[in-house]
Amino acid sequence: MRWTLKPKANNTTINQLATSLNVDHVIAELLVQRGIETYDQAKKFFRPSLNDLHDPFLMKDMDKAVSRIEKAISEGENIMVYGDYDVDGTTSVALMSSYLKTYSSQIATYIPDRYDEGYGVSYTGIDYADDNDISLIIALDCGIKAIEKVTYAKSKGIDFIICDHHRPGDELPNAIAVLDPKREDCEYPYKELCGCGVGFKLIQGLASKNNQPIDDLVPYLDLVATAIGADIVPVTGENRVLAYYGLQVINENPRLGFKAMLSQVKKSILTITDVVFILAPRINAAGRMKHGLHAVNLLVEDNFETALSYASEIETYNSDRKDADKSITEEALEQIRDNKEEERYTTVVYQENWHKGVIGIVASRLTETYYRPTLVFTRSGEKLAASARSVKGFDVYNALDACSEYIEQFGGHKYAAGLTLKEEQYEVFKQKFEEVVSTTIDKKLLVPEITVDTEIELEQITPKFFRILKQFAPFGPGNMSPVFMTEGLTDTGYGKCVGADEKHLKCAVQKNNTTIGSIGFGLGPKHDVIKNKQYFKAVYSIDENEWNGTVSLQLKLKDII
Repeated sequence: MRWTLKPKANNTTINQLATSLNVDHVIAELLVQRGIETYDQAKKFFRPSLNDLHDPFLMKDMDKAVSRIEKAISEGENIMVYGDYDVDGTTSVALMSSYLKTYSSQIATYIPDRYDEGYGVSYTGIDYADDNDISLIIALDCGIKAIEKVTYAKSKGIDFIICDHHRPGDELPNAIAVLDPKREDCEYPYKELCGCGVGFKLIQGLASKNNQPIDDLVPYLDLVATAIGADIVPVTGENRVLAYYGLQVINENPRLGFKAMLSQVKKSILTITDVVFILAPRINAAGRMKHGLHAVNLLVEDNFETALSYASEIETYNSDRKDADKSITEEALEQIRDNKEEERYTTVVYQENWHKGVIGIVASRLTETYYRPTLVFTRSGEKLAASARSVKGFDVYNALDACSEYIEQFGGHKYAAGLTLKEEQYEVFKQKFEEVVSTTIDKKLLVPEITVDTEIELEQITPKFFRILKQFAPFGPGNMSPVFMTEGLTDTGYGKCVGADEKHLKCAVQKNNTTIGSIGFGLGPKHDVIKNKQYFKAVYSIDENEWNGTVSLQLKLKDII
């Protein structure tokens, strides 16, 4: 691990903010690091308001999208809500279809089959719409590159509205409306919405046209918050407001599908991290192991017994997914070792029988092991399909673009993408990808980085300090949970390795007569660093530990040296 201490913020600004807010200097420093320098900015940060959401009609084509949907509803047209099979896509379909059903009964939902149709808008989906007399398709979390598909739909008299957040290509599809804040000609003030967030802006636009108050839309925000967490978009600006209110809904009045999934979870308050690790994998498991429509059905179900039954099925899919990802990860690691590819700048592995639904997770696992841009391929029909994952600071989408002569199709983000290619192109592509990455990546990016917000002493960690820190949530990219560093620590002498294979480190750290319990997940091998009361320094975040009904502050150690 390399530790990077954030540059010191302007001291005068920090002091002024600390005075105006009547907070600790460290709290003020953390705020300034996040671009919050005035009392009003801090008020917006600590008290997110629905009034801070932007006017949806600032988004290019929003007026066209709203008008076309209003026409379809008033004329009794059949509308199909189409979305990708991941969390962002399935939550988007649940959100849009359940909202439109409050106006019309002519609403169908469609999720492509991951294996038969692949990612994005499919000809099969358009043919299904044609067969069922559907004249309008609203595509969510996909469609920005579906040039030929949208043209094909038009030839069958089917209109498209696209709600996407992926980067557009040089040409936009010939749809009635293309809602995507990343369009170059779109002046929407916030560019980092997820697909479900763009869908929410569309229902906000429809609601405002019908003089429906924003408060009526709050129950849908549990879906948006889940997509924000799962899609790893920045939790800043508008996303922060949407996630804040969405988490309130999840914790206070969750939809029955969430309630069913959480019925076995013993947690009183869910954070965005819990959403990412508890809800998202289960929603994703349906599309990975069976079909994404199972997730949509669960998310819109209004009978609790039925929801429990759906949730139980999804629990089985999730268990199968875990087994598959564990065995494939082991096979992939073996392949890397057998081929003596540990010293490369990239990981590219392929096995034709690997389960297509879990190759993205496997790519993430391999990135954790070797920490370099990673591609995991499997066979998909006549072609090979891959999931790509990157390391912090390196744009894998651009790297794939540089290899596009060997690729049939690709799309995605800076840190995660998907692609297909012909089998005969695999070896030359693998060579080219290694070449592109090795010549463009800053070598220090191949060592995992811990970004440290500031250095503090243990005595500064008080219940009041932690109470204010908790209000920095929801956390996520752009607003990560603060990370601190303290030097000159010693262990009380009772530090030990715990957990399966003694993988984790449990200890109590002390300095200047202050002692705090600590846990370091994955830090078991570093037990020697704290032995015999030797001095060490640590980077950590702060959280609460509940034991036998007693709640105390603890340090979550990220690394020690």
